[in-house]
Amino acid sequence: MSTYTATTDADRQAMLAEIGVSSVDELFDSVPAALRLDRPLDLPAGLPEQDVYAHLRDLAARNVSAEDELTFLGGGMYDHYVPALIDMLMSRSEFLTPYTPYQPEISQGGLQVMFEYQTAISELTALPVSNASVYEGPSAVAAAGYLAKLARPGRTKFVVSGGVHPHSVETLRTYAFGFGAEVVVVPLVDGVTEWGDAVDDDTAAVFFQNPNFLGAVEDAEALAADVAPAGPVVVAAYDPIALGILKPPGECGVDVCVGEGQPLGNRLDYGGPSFGFFAATEEHLRRMPGRIAGETTDVDGRRGFVLTLQTREQHIRREKATSNICTAQALNALGGVVYLAWLGREGLVELGEVLLQRTHYARERLCEIDGVEPLHTQPVIREFAVRLPVPVQEVVEACAAEGVNPGLALVEDNALLVALTEQRSRADIDRLVDTVRKAVAR
Repeated sequence: MSTYTATTDADRQAMLAEIGVSSVDELFDSVPAALRLDRPLDLPAGLPEQDVYAHLRDLAARNVSAEDELTFLGGGMYDHYVPALIDMLMSRSEFLTPYTPYQPEISQGGLQVMFEYQTAISELTALPVSNASVYEGPSAVAAAGYLAKLARPGRTKFVVSGGVHPHSVETLRTYAFGFGAEVVVVPLVDGVTEWGDAVDDDTAAVFFQNPNFLGAVEDAEALAADVAPAGPVVVAAYDPIALGILKPPGECGVDVCVGEGQPLGNRLDYGGPSFGFFAATEEHLRRMPGRIAGETTDVDGRRGFVLTLQTREQHIRREKATSNICTAQALNALGGVVYLAWLGREGLVELGEVLLQRTHYARERLCEIDGVEPLHTQPVIREFAVRLPVPVQEVVEACAAEGVNPGLALVEDNALLVALTEQRSRADIDRLVDTVRKAVAR
């Protein structure tokens, strides 16, 4: 750590004198002792610039990207093809550099992007209201929990399917702790969700994922109908690519649909950044996080765009705000709407059908290996889990040595979560099968 700072001793003394203290130690005396670190920071000494560059270069060389190996890794982030069109538009300065569009008269392009994005998400989910995106999938799930708290005051329980992504459950728990809600996770039965008797009159919201974390397609209509008598907010986290062939959540009784937007035109850049989408029924319009761009006409009757609702944000509502969603994710959401426009309605369906066929082929082929069996037999779209007869981590390491990432290791179940995208051909799947077969035999 460098000890250099541009502030001189004279500068420091002038600042201390201005606030009426004689030293930095005296300044920090106002901080309770229990909150102060009573030792130096445990950081190495500083290095010359060229040595720092060499160190970072060596660290970067240890990374393996999806272009360096044949990858079947998924679990929420997927190696889809990103067309050059997206990079070209996202790199334009009017999208790359602006801050929040507080002044609509000079922000029409950014506001229109938000509006078009919201329209695409509403059409995708069949829900009437979408916001202009949130940070990523797990925080969208957590934000839906806070929405449910506001919508069902006095209720203190969230019932969560065991098929919801573990990162989303962890984030929801963190948020819920802050406002005193209990998170109850119900285990999967044969790979899918069953609420059992977990939902009662104290349940503010139920959460499920479709397809779930193990790749199984859930019966969304049945899950929503089963809890209707208790009246919780029904929250569903969806894979946006799967919505090309699944019945949309808005037609299944879902109140709030959220999800991870990375598959929509966003790259696997070390796990992020990405964006989260958030759509809901009209009932929850004013409880949604973030902002909503709207269409209007100006005094001359011309079509224009404005920030219609942003009263949930901290710069407007301060301590009464329901969210703090700013500009960081807007560029990624632009990539999402460009990707959807590039695919088009028919293209999204065709992509889903391609994934369906290749995933079925991959699961059938892997289960031909002696000792390999499906973790569940439910319908799948782009991801599935298989149980292995030998330690899964050993198989992953053996495959990696052959230039193949076979999927995400589910150590607790000794299973492998395998994901498909349109970039994995039949020949790629055959290579995966051969590599896993050799690793298991070894």
